[in-house]
Amino acid sequence: MSPTSETAKGGRRLVIVESPAKAKTIKGYLGPGYVVEASVGHIRDLPNGAAEVPEKYTGEVRRLGVDVEHDFQPIYVVNADKRAQVKKLKDLLAESDELFLATDEDREGEAIAWHLQEVLKPKVPVHRMVFHEITKDAIREAVANPRELNQRMVDAQETRRILDRLYGYEVSPVLWKKVMPKLSAGRVQSVATRLVVERERERIAFRSAEYWDLTGTFSTGRAGDASDPSSLVARLNTVDGRRIAQGRDFGSNGQLKSEVLHLDEANARALAAALADTSFAVRSVESKPYRRSPYAPFRTTTLQQEASRKLGFGAKATMQVAQKLYENGFITYMRTDSTILSDTAVAAARAQVTQLYGADYLPPQPRVYAGKVKNAQEAHEAIRPSGDRFRTPAETGLTGDQFKLYELIWKRTVASQMKDATGNSVTVKIGGTAADGRDAEFSASGKTITFHGFMKAYVEGADDPNAELDDRERRLPQVAEGDALSASDITADGHATKPPARYTEASLVKELEEREIGRPSTYASIIGTILDRGYVFKKGTALVPSFLSFAVVNLLEKHFGRLVDYDFTAKMEDDLDRIARGEAQSVPWLKRFYFGGEGEIADASSAGNGDGDHLGGLKELVTDLGAIDAREISSFPVGEGIVLRVGRYGPYIERGEKDAEGHQRADVPEDLAPDELTVEYAEHLFSKPSGEFPLGKDPLSGHEIVAKDGRYGPYVTEILPEGTPKTGKNAVKPRTASLFKSMSLDTVTLDDALKLMSLPRVVGTDAEGVEITAQNGRYGPYLKKGTDSRSLETEDQLFGITLDEALAIYAQPKQRGRAAAKPPLKELGTDPVSERPVVVKDGRFGPYVTDGETNATLRRDDDVETITPERGYELLAEKRAKGPVKKTAKKAPAKKTTAAAKKTAAKKTTAAAAKKTTAAAKKTAAKKTTAKAAAAKKTAATPPTED
Repeated sequence: MSPTSETAKGGRRLVIVESPAKAKTIKGYLGPGYVVEASVGHIRDLPNGAAEVPEKYTGEVRRLGVDVEHDFQPIYVVNADKRAQVKKLKDLLAESDELFLATDEDREGEAIAWHLQEVLKPKVPVHRMVFHEITKDAIREAVANPRELNQRMVDAQETRRILDRLYGYEVSPVLWKKVMPKLSAGRVQSVATRLVVERERERIAFRSAEYWDLTGTFSTGRAGDASDPSSLVARLNTVDGRRIAQGRDFGSNGQLKSEVLHLDEANARALAAALADTSFAVRSVESKPYRRSPYAPFRTTTLQQEASRKLGFGAKATMQVAQKLYENGFITYMRTDSTILSDTAVAAARAQVTQLYGADYLPPQPRVYAGKVKNAQEAHEAIRPSGDRFRTPAETGLTGDQFKLYELIWKRTVASQMKDATGNSVTVKIGGTAADGRDAEFSASGKTITFHGFMKAYVEGADDPNAELDDRERRLPQVAEGDALSASDITADGHATKPPARYTEASLVKELEEREIGRPSTYASIIGTILDRGYVFKKGTALVPSFLSFAVVNLLEKHFGRLVDYDFTAKMEDDLDRIARGEAQSVPWLKRFYFGGEGEIADASSAGNGDGDHLGGLKELVTDLGAIDAREISSFPVGEGIVLRVGRYGPYIERGEKDAEGHQRADVPEDLAPDELTVEYAEHLFSKPSGEFPLGKDPLSGHEIVAKDGRYGPYVTEILPEGTPKTGKNAVKPRTASLFKSMSLDTVTLDDALKLMSLPRVVGTDAEGVEITAQNGRYGPYLKKGTDSRSLETEDQLFGITLDEALAIYAQPKQRGRAAAKPPLKELGTDPVSERPVVVKDGRFGPYVTDGETNATLRRDDDVETITPERGYELLAEKRAKGPVKKTAKKAPAKKTTAAAKKTAAKKTTAAAAKKTTAAAKKTAAKKTTAKAAAAKKTAATPPTED
């Protein structure tokens, strides 16, 4: 049945998709007999808290949202914010003759379709409509060839959801009790956090080694050109036949791993001097053919990695932009494990190769890329431009981030159907005898590309910023064995081994995929979760674990080791895939995971759940918590008796026992990278002023005045006498004031403190008797007269400004909107997307980057002095991907509503009816208010989320 007005005469068809944008695009491809509406994501899920669970459920069922005693029956509830949309869908369905469920074709999309069917309870024929691109032909094909719901996919997704709920809701409370409230654990997020923490542990344990080598510049003695340079640069390779030590020869402990010659500075400089007058000759020239094949088309993870390397996008930002491209019909579905291209796509790519690059760049046969990802089944094709003819980026009309990501996908897809790049790689070895008799051999490598092939269209980026890209040529002079060369310069170069690089979003995605942990389509949200939870923060593009994550991972490793074991997590993923294929049953598998193997191993194993060794006993693990020492799992030795502890209010260092003589304690900055907490830095923290600093007594009240360092900076306060009520109607709050920016804890005086606590200061009154005060607020010093506030330029004006000066300020017209623009704190260059200059500015909420169109606040790990242009562009790209902030729609004033009601009533009925309408409006408003209050209560009681 094709979507034409003729076929639509048979009745009305309701098509349900996930998003309004997708609905809008599809609506244009279907005839008038079709109604396309969005579910706006999931309409039903496990409850977010006990308040959402129906009253008939009690005990563990109410807490978990899953009845573990009755075959793990999930308790689904319609999301509060989707009830109105569900009602709309039911009303539309009541007027329809057929229902098409057109949600995404992956497991999650299949689950959404199943929930829609369960909630809407259609009495008309139901069809599952699937497509991986939103084009006219694809949509018509999907309508004409629907299928049934895939119950196996639904079961697998439901099992995954229940598993994650049990993991999150059982393990997270352990973290609350033993580490800190409001933490969360998850099947994949906890393992991802462990990876980042383990990398930081490697960096902490790392010991750098110094090594030296020589670099020589050798000349052929003839004039050179671009194809035949006159000189080459080579590195020392061997001395008397022994290879010179390089960075790869040292272990993480700084010791040599192999039998090589380790040159120190003195030996390197002595050898360089001994080679100053040496005659050198070419000892060998080895040439090999070079061939590089194109990269496979993008799947989800490779798109995230490459967008990070080339565009500076985070995984989340990449998926947000890709979602928009898909929903608007520019690319195929962006959550896929496959690298396969359809025959139509291959034909489109090959046609574009011929058109844009010529027949010489087109291979005789189409290239076929086999899916490398284990259990790849989330979608059936790679990410590519949609349609049977690819639009070039210029033809799309796209701008900004969408243009950049589309261009990346387009180039990669077209390049995948081009010829190999070919050329030659050359290694030249140069030798000579030093003045002291030692034989030295240098080596240089070159590469020339004779046919660029696919590199004309696309070259993949690298995670290592120092890595050489595939299309980089290194031309060497044309020399032959025995040719004499002269050394124009020989220098001794010192090097130090570096600790392993921290993960970036791109490299963490790659690591998770290689370890087969989780589903690639969820990696963006997983990284977002560990960032939002404070387990990880960004330093540039690097992911740095917080001290909090060290405590969490420490607890999980010591007491829930299997749950964060990489192989165990990967094997669970295999089990879930077997359930999806119908090779295993979900209930026996969940029983073994939650209750352990006793009594269920036989049933589970017979259902294809493996050997029974890697599952069992979550409930028992979280029940016996007596062995967990909260202080021990949150304590980490720094050295020389110093211990880092993760407390409920943040990390701190300590030396000695509390209340003992010589005890020291100091807070640790939360954004300090763990590998930077050395003994030297700890001593520096101990030496900083901390605790209370008595300043003296207030001569008027007699109260002790002290200076302190608080969470929001240094401040002064008074100590109230014992017995002063702190709560209730007669409660007395101590006077408190923040220090000025020019003050510090070790220099503030009693007079300073008394002046600060005297604020606000009455400056005087205006001609009408209205009092003017000088106050220090959240955004700086200001004057206040009634409800009219005016900013002051400096903090010192709070005590020095006179009434005449204040009146002069109020005599000026009040600035509406922005004040006079401050000069930028730093200039970063031109943004590659907007092509506008990017600067760092100081705003009311702190420093931010802007290109004049988009503003992005600096994160806590960003510093104005050290921020790079690339980091500035990344922040702007992330902000653009999020789109504009949605403003909450304001309700119309009550008067207008009443007036409108009266006007309508006057046309149709009497004044009495108008009163009735007004009363009904009030009643409805009261219901809405009550509903809001109830929703607020539910939100407040929401437990942790799970992966």
